[in-house]
Amino acid sequence: MSSFWKVQSVHRDDLCSGYGFVYNLKSFTVLRILSILICVLEHDKHKQFMLRIECEKIRVLKSLKTARRFRNIRPSGIRRLFSLANGVPDIVRLGIGEPDFVPPPHILEAAKRSLDEGKTHYAPNTGIAELREALAEKAKRDYGLSYNPDSEVLVTAGGVEAIFLALIALMNRGDEALVSDPSFVCYRPSILMAGGVPVSIPVLEKDNFKLDAEVVMSLITEKSRVIITNTPNNPTGSVLTHDDIAKLGKLAVERDLIVISDEVYEKIIYDNAEHHCLATFPGMQERTIVINSFSKTYSMTGFRVGCAMGPENLISAMTLAHQFITACVNSPAQHAAVAALRGSQKFVKDMVNEFDRRRRLLHSRLNEIGGFGCSLPQGAFYAFANIKEFGISSEEFSERLLNEGKIVTVPGSAFGRYGEGYIRISYATAYEKVEEALDRIEKIAGNFM
Repeated sequence: MSSFWKVQSVHRDDLCSGYGFVYNLKSFTVLRILSILICVLEHDKHKQFMLRIECEKIRVLKSLKTARRFRNIRPSGIRRLFSLANGVPDIVRLGIGEPDFVPPPHILEAAKRSLDEGKTHYAPNTGIAELREALAEKAKRDYGLSYNPDSEVLVTAGGVEAIFLALIALMNRGDEALVSDPSFVCYRPSILMAGGVPVSIPVLEKDNFKLDAEVVMSLITEKSRVIITNTPNNPTGSVLTHDDIAKLGKLAVERDLIVISDEVYEKIIYDNAEHHCLATFPGMQERTIVINSFSKTYSMTGFRVGCAMGPENLISAMTLAHQFITACVNSPAQHAAVAALRGSQKFVKDMVNEFDRRRRLLHSRLNEIGGFGCSLPQGAFYAFANIKEFGISSEEFSERLLNEGKIVTVPGSAFGRYGEGYIRISYATAYEKVEEALDRIEKIAGNFM
């Protein structure tokens, strides 16, 4: 190594003048640099030129550092497994939460009609008036809530954008946002990008994966600003009861917290479970941003239409951010969303009935396979299966299912520290595909012990 540093010293001025000759040995292969420097000693003019190029690369790459806010943000664990499965033949996809249904004809026709009628231009930042009015009508019809469609409703590019807009509208640097762990993968990165600090609320299997108001209370500090709730829940399939939500609402009022209530799975519930909108509880409409989406209820994932409803001052701030990030949601998709809300809801009922059939199959069969434990989901379309008896990490388990069984699932660790020891299995795919996946799992699971 002494000759390396000697060579660097000798050639620093004549080879790298003006290039900021700084090697980052963690980022560049030492052997590659050494080989070039050795060639330089042999008076190889071509290699001298190559060294200059290397110096320039280093200088440029050092100037292209990303913002610090991205240092603690990792790519989605859901998308990682999805990418690994791309191109693999005979794959069974139980990973991404996307209904396998095509939206009903009246929704598709509305989108086509808007194109034929030339409704292809910019829409208002907040969304077309017809859609905002239809959303306000839905809130009144379903929950008895009154929202002004002109100032308290915002149409967004899916529910994910709505969540991000809410966070950047609410959080100052260092503010804390309380979020369940495990939870949907977008919450923590969005909090971090908004300058906030995510605080994990453990939700445990022994408590049916439900938020406990007493646990939440123990985590509140003077920096606490926001709590994110999600019921029905992704990834666990749990549904908060009326009493659960009442306690959380009371706590939010007493501790002056703003609630971002992610309710995108509101219509996908089973058995005797009921969905209760958090904004309907005493003192909560004025401190709750209700997030919803057309992706799950109407199988419109590719349309990218979501919404936020809440107090005027918060919706105004979110609209300002939305104006400079997205400008508006595409017009044909918004007209399709109007048709979804105002048309027949039979499609939704039929879809949920089919999800229920798959849910029961998955729950029953998984619990017959040694090593698995799985509670019956009450909402959404995910089973959060316990794999702790296998003695390997959830990431290794999901990768082995992919490599050995050609089955895509999501490791529980993708959803937070308390998700370790579980895998998320989506049953938003055909009944026959779920059966096939279970047959494969049964054949290979014994090898994982």
